[in-house]
Amino acid sequence: KAVTRAKKLEYKTCFQPGGVRNGAAAQGRPRNRFEQAPLYVAVLTYVGFGIVTLFGYFRDFLRALRLEKCHIAQERQELKEFVPLYQDFENFYTRNLYMRVRDNWNRPICSLPGPVFDLMERVSDDYNWTFRLTGRTLKNVINMGSYNYLGFAENNALFLTTVAEAVRGYGVGTCSTRQEMGNLRIHEELEQLVAEFLGVESAMTFGMGFATNSMNIPALVGKGCLILSDELNHTSLILGARLSGATIRIFKHNNMQSLERLLRDAVCSGQPRTHRPWRKILIMVEGIYSMEGSLVCLPEIVALKKKYKAYLYLDEAHSIGALGPTGRGVIELFGMDAKDIDILMGTFTKSFGAAGGYIAGKKELVDYLRSHSHSAVYASAMSPPVTEQIIRVIKGIMGRGGTNEGLRRVHRLMENTRYFRRRLREMGFIIYGNEDSPVVPLLLYLPAKVVAFSRAMLEKNIGVVVVGFPATPITEARARFCVSAAHTRDMLDKVLDALDEVGDALSIKFSRQKFSPRSELYDGTDFELDS
Repeated sequence: KAVTRAKKLEYKTCFQPGGVRNGAAAQGRPRNRFEQAPLYVAVLTYVGFGIVTLFGYFRDFLRALRLEKCHIAQERQELKEFVPLYQDFENFYTRNLYMRVRDNWNRPICSLPGPVFDLMERVSDDYNWTFRLTGRTLKNVINMGSYNYLGFAENNALFLTTVAEAVRGYGVGTCSTRQEMGNLRIHEELEQLVAEFLGVESAMTFGMGFATNSMNIPALVGKGCLILSDELNHTSLILGARLSGATIRIFKHNNMQSLERLLRDAVCSGQPRTHRPWRKILIMVEGIYSMEGSLVCLPEIVALKKKYKAYLYLDEAHSIGALGPTGRGVIELFGMDAKDIDILMGTFTKSFGAAGGYIAGKKELVDYLRSHSHSAVYASAMSPPVTEQIIRVIKGIMGRGGTNEGLRRVHRLMENTRYFRRRLREMGFIIYGNEDSPVVPLLLYLPAKVVAFSRAMLEKNIGVVVVGFPATPITEARARFCVSAAHTRDMLDKVLDALDEVGDALSIKFSRQKFSPRSELYDGTDFELDS
């Protein structure tokens, strides 16, 4: 009992201030941080959205009186009686809020999107309804927004020799599915390499990362099954769950009490009305949550899934290659066995500088998906040069070919990530997530500060990604930085100096070191973690 009680106390502090994650391999590792903003910031954020909304209604009134030109596409007169294609608020938000700040997105890049890139300058003469290029190019803009975690999105001819040979040998496309005439030798080589890299029996690759989730989940679960999904899961997971026809229930982000309540209720009560047992219970989580920068509580979730005999689907799109001493993702970071996760998913679009995704696990699972997955049966096979690019990156991380370049980049990424996050906290910014996560959300909150921040950083030759409502909660607009192993210390220092200056100018250093209730865990734990 004393040991059990000690484990429960350790679990309670898993992601609380001063706490550490469970597991011997994770002892002393940093926790997920969600610092709470001062109350006045939340109030001003709501006031800001309220003012913009009021002005939007006023401008719609002027458009109705034909005192202001309406640039947005409208239904033809003969279709006025038809049901509108879009919801009214979606149209309202686009024409009155998004259009005012549209210049901060979809900026045209005209070079390799590596640690720096060249940007084509554009201006608008009609308040962002249309843009025109000036002919001027902004050179060597520091790229702080791409998912190029290990810097393998590169054009160094010496590194890309095997990729060039794949183009000469196979061309650039297969024009067929894997089941017909598109199954190449390098596809099978890649799948064997992925399975070996992850430490599982088998793996299957797909040409599109988004479809790896959205097209494979419906093949795994269906009517009569239950999906328990983290509230912050990616859209591809949400779409796949909806397409499956399974019942979906949401648990609070990384909250094990919320998840266990749903599991206990599912096991005890069964399906609604009939109370028959669920055919399957599938827990869906991500390794790194791409908007929060937080890591999954993997040891606790594995303990719960074993206790309640559920299946676990782990999306490592952002964590594979970017976490762990040898880049094998969140499983390695926590010192766990890959065989404890039923379905391993990941993408090649981030750390591997390529495209596509994979599903890995037991051989029976992969063989089943080969004949039942829509993405496997109907989608074109992965492009040969993309396939060879992934092979060369995985071999580089594994230390094959007489080089440890991949492993060096994994360690460099970890150093850059921790340095960048530490400096931001010292400056007084509120940042979310885990110290090991290369995804670094910097909270801006107020809508006016979001656009001012993006424009000010571009003036300093730094490209950033800003995100606001409805992609985030209305009071949590943010800039999302993605750290790369390709960033030099001088680049990061330049970015940090610019952030320090812009942060003072815009008054966005909100940190008071008070932690949000989001990360708190409660006393309802009644399960033991595996030793």
